[in-house]
Amino acid sequence: MTSGFKGFIRIAALAALGATHALAQTYPTKPIRILIAQAPGSATDVISRVVGNRLSEELGQPIVIEAKPGAGGMLGTEAAARSAPDGYTLFMANNSTHGSNPAVYAKLPYDAVNDFAPIAFVATVPYVLVLSPSMPVNSVQQLIAHVKSSTGKINYASAGNGSTHHFCGELLKSMAGIDILHIPYKGSPPAIAGLLGGEVSMMFANVADIGSQIRSGKVKALAVTTAKRASSLPDLPTLSEAGLPGFEIVSWFGLLAPAGTPAPIVARLNAETVKVLARADVQATLGAQGLEVAPGSPEQFGAHIKSEIAKFTRIGKAAGIKAE
Repeated sequence: MTSGFKGFIRIAALAALGATHALAQTYPTKPIRILIAQAPGSATDVISRVVGNRLSEELGQPIVIEAKPGAGGMLGTEAAARSAPDGYTLFMANNSTHGSNPAVYAKLPYDAVNDFAPIAFVATVPYVLVLSPSMPVNSVQQLIAHVKSSTGKINYASAGNGSTHHFCGELLKSMAGIDILHIPYKGSPPAIAGLLGGEVSMMFANVADIGSQIRSGKVKALAVTTAKRASSLPDLPTLSEAGLPGFEIVSWFGLLAPAGTPAPIVARLNAETVKVLARADVQATLGAQGLEVAPGSPEQFGAHIKSEIAKFTRIGKAAGIKAE
């Protein structure tokens, strides 16, 4: 390679770097959209609107939440992955789109790791083991004993085959050595309706989805799935405390951009997101939904996604979980 050509390459690289930094300094110059793969009113939608509204104030541009539900979350996730990597399309990922889905679908229309650039981890929310009030038990150990004495008669609901709710149920079966029948529904709301209507005996539900029913006494809550007690339900033990050490499956949310989004833009979005999550009003609003903020760096979020996929893959293989 001639010295002249090397010089040309160096100049071109410097010019590109300069253009990237200039882009980051002026970004954003138009509205931003946050795609979600769940329906309006879902926990993903709620957290996207809370964070998006405050992020809009920091960035000085409108932020629109666009829901693309369907195909178990694959429709919206693929749309985000295929969007232009310019910082104007973001994606609110969760433990389904970037955890359980890659573990149970033989083929996805997106690569959960390589098609995205992590921006920031946003929040977590525990799942809660909830029962129909008619169930004659008041603790996890009583539940296990009751199921063992009622073999084949106890069932549990989930939001569908391969959903995180399904993983929680199968992990409970494995760790407790019990036999409970899986009843998949088409989403969390109908699964909760099935529990309230007496169609099923129990389920694992996201605190953001089941909190009001717990507070009103319409369901009986036994334990949370997090490693430590949930601030929104401090009196409930963890499943580890209740006799199943190591049981941990958490619902989480985080911002991603399409792969190839300029690093300075990702850094700006991370800094502003972390700033937003530090606001007392944001923490209070999310806390009222059972959500706990958990900001971090892009690198930390990327490592978390990889560890979640590995965990769900391990549980899925052991339980033979396959999505339809």
